[in-house]
Formats: sequence, structure tokens, C-alpha cells
Amino acid sequence: MRYQLLGAAMAVMVLAAPSFAQDVAPAVPSIVTTGDATVRRAPDQAFVTVAVETRARSPRDAQQQNAAAMTAVQQRLTDSGIARDAVRTTGYFIQQEFDYSNGRRTPRDYVARNGVEVRLDAVERVGEVLDLVVQAGATSVSGVRFDVKDRAGAEREALRMAVVDARSRADAMAAGAGRTVDRVLRIDDGPPQFKAPMAQPMLRASVQADGAPTPVESGMIEITAQVTLTVAIK
Repeated sequence: MRYQLLGAAMAVMVLAAPSFAQDVAPAVPSIVTTGDATVRRAPDQAFVTVAVETRARSPRDAQQQNAAAMTAVQQRLTDSGIARDAVRTTGYFIQQEFDYSNGRRTPRDYVARNGVEVRLDAVERVGEVLDLVVQAGATSVSGVRFDVKDRAGAEREALRMAVVDARSRADAMAAGAGRTVDRVLRIDDGPPQFKAPMAQPMLRASVQADGAPTPVESGMIEITAQVTLTVAIK
């Protein structure tokens, strides 16, 4: 009797094994490849970073002088047609300077610094704006950054082209093996890479002798995308 029960249990186990095996999908012949693409766009937006720095014997005097100078700069920007919402403060500080000699610290003047970033939707005005802010009282111009307004659209175009490139490589690899691509199994993308030219103009006290604005070349914006494509082959 005990022998018969054991045989029955073994029979159940044997019958269950094929059912489990049917749930395991067979390996799909596949190819994994990458695709790259770069989209180039002429910039249609620029950001100019300028600052006003003043020094005085007291922090109050340094602050007041700085406020007057920066107000003059912002007023010149407004008079030239730059909207107020296109100018934003990037940093402000007041601190005392010191001289160090023979291990001793000697206090000097207080310095106040106010920096702003100016957005320009007409990149051809960059040189003009550089000159007018310096004439208005800006003491430093730390750089010019270019951008494209529709960066998201440029990134999507780069991704589309990268997928096309990856699929073309997969087709070539499959053909080399005597196969063809059956279907796409997976697409993975990395973060798009954005490369914009940076201009570092020198501080100017006035416009050029012939009245022309400071020359600034915008170059081209590059947006690069990369994807990893997995396809089934047959």
C-alpha cells in the first residue's frame, strides 16, 4: 500500500514538469547596436553676463555707489529696448578686503558687486549690448552664452536620427550574417549632449573708432544623441 502511494506522487511530479517547461520562452536571436546623430542649429538666443563692482571706506557707501551704477546700466538696457523680464540678478555681495603682511591683517575698503544676466532674443545685438553696458558703468563682462529657444525640438530630431542610424547598422549586421531584422525589441537612449559656443569678449571702455559694435561670432549649436537598439533577427 505504501509503495502505491509513492508511485502516485512520482507520477504527479512527472506530469507537472512539461507544464513548467512550456512557460520558458526560447532565446530570440537578436542584435544589439548603437546609433549616433548630431543636429546643428544657428543660435537664436544669447545670454550676456555683466557686473558692477564698487569700493568705498564703508559698506553703506559701497552699496549706494553700486546701486547707482547698476541702476544706470539697467536703465540703458531698458532704453535700448531690452525688456525688464529679460534681465535677472545672478549674484550680489558686500565684503571687506584685507592686506596681509608679516602675519598681520590690515583692513582695506569694502567692495560691493552686483551681477546680472541679460537675455537677448536677437543674437545680432550682442556686440551692441556689450558696448552699451560698459559705457553705462559695468566694470566686468564675464562672457556670452548662446542657445536655441526650441532646444527640446532639436533634441527630439537628434534622437530620431540616432534611431535611424542604429537601425541602419542593425540591418547591415544582419545582412552580413545572412539574416534580416524581424522586429525591434528595445530602444534605450542616453541624455542628449548640448554643445554651445562660448564667447569671452574683452572689457571695452568705448565702441570702436568707426562706431561699429564689438564683433562677436555666435557659431553653431550642436545637439548630439545616442541610442542603443536591440532587434530580433530571422
